[in-house]
Amino acid sequence: MLSEAMAGLAAAGGTAVVQAAGTDAWTGFRQRAAHWFGRGNPQREATELDRLDRTAGELQTAATAGPTEMERVRIHQEAAWQARIEVLLENLADAELARAVEELHSLLGSHHPPGSVSAGPGGQAIGGDVDISADHGSAAAWVMRDVTTGNPSQPEPRQG
Repeated sequence: MLSEAMAGLAAAGGTAVVQAAGTDAWTGFRQRAAHWFGRGNPQREATELDRLDRTAGELQTAATAGPTEMERVRIHQEAAWQARIEVLLENLADAELARAVEELHSLLGSHHPPGSVSAGPGGQAIGGDVDISADHGSAAAWVMRDVTTGNPSQPEPRQG
């Protein structure tokens, strides 16, 4: 059984595969991921390239089927790749495991999904829309400090 840290690393790997699929970074990421899974075996590496390509194809097909199907396929693919990473890590001897973890960290560190966000300690990073509401006598608040946005567009001169 993997440690919590390694399970988290495997989850991050599954997410990275799905996030990279269909982006400009996909070609390089899929090569590095297949190489990592292949562990020096060219035949296994080729098999992983095929798997990665099938994943990208399924995600592309799901994207045309609508948001519900896309979300279902995304969740399924992330879980599948997480499981594959966990199985690989569980079956390595200690010396090989340490090297595989280091290589996986490197692979994930080189992948920066489009629109990725980060926050410092005590912060919250949001990479999309936020809706905050309060009803039935409850209260909601969101405090933002040091927020920077681009310059707003200038209004058109009045015609008339």
